[in-house]
Amino acid sequence: MELRVLAYFLAVAREENFTRAAEQLHVTQPTLSRQIADLEQELGVKLFVRSSHHVVLTQDGMILKRRAQEILSLADKTKRDFLRGDETVEGVISIGSGEFLSTRLLTDGMAQFREKHPRVRFEIYSGNAGNIRERMERGLLDVGLMAEPIDVRKYHFLMMPVKEQWGALVREDSPLAKKELLRPQDLMDIPLICAMGEFMESNVAKWLGEYAAQVQIIAKGNLLYNEAMLAQSNIGAVIGIRLSCHYDGLRFIPFSPALTNETALVWKKEQIFSAAVTSFLDFAEKYLKSISNDKK
Repeated sequence: MELRVLAYFLAVAREENFTRAAEQLHVTQPTLSRQIADLEQELGVKLFVRSSHHVVLTQDGMILKRRAQEILSLADKTKRDFLRGDETVEGVISIGSGEFLSTRLLTDGMAQFREKHPRVRFEIYSGNAGNIRERMERGLLDVGLMAEPIDVRKYHFLMMPVKEQWGALVREDSPLAKKELLRPQDLMDIPLICAMGEFMESNVAKWLGEYAAQVQIIAKGNLLYNEAMLAQSNIGAVIGIRLSCHYDGLRFIPFSPALTNETALVWKKEQIFSAAVTSFLDFAEKYLKSISNDKK
């Protein structure tokens, strides 16, 4: 029984679909099916109940899932133990990130990690949570920084020790710019620019309450820079979080009552990572814990 095959088995169990698991593992679907069939023959049990669209674990499959997770976790820990103190860690770490205040904590951590391991390189992908999740599922990103909620069934995560504050970017010549705080009723009859996604299911819509169905969403985007350009062009006010950025002619005004959310550094469960990524995740856990302790 090989570790690689156990990882294949866990991927199928997680995705409940051979095709999606094969794409995530970068193997062909027939190869993956054959590996699982060989594993079932080796163990003498059926691991999955198959249908035309998905598969589910049998009772024996559930037992193997627990054991496989333990085995791969132990193997991963053993590898990390031998990496301790190794200054020759090298490779590429692919990280996806939204636009957050917590992004600075991430980049500061990346800088400190690279001081210890100068042969490590980073690839940074900017996008929203949907983009980042998709790319992690496809194996194009190792780690992602994204806002809650986090699917704890599929991801491990480290919470970032900073809260993101919601508000609006408005032009300085707008009547809203005279306010210190914005209430839901202040946004009535104001053209609004917001993030991609289902607005009525968002935290902002919940904050707006009874006013949510009355606001005017005239544009959507996935990066604040482009949305801010729309606001500068007097198309509307941008709904978003406070960032460490300044946009000429615009002012950020927080919501009242306050609306905040948390972000987390996430990575897929049962994923087999390179030594560089494994070392970075170990470092990130200690780094973020030290920051959290400093804030207490």
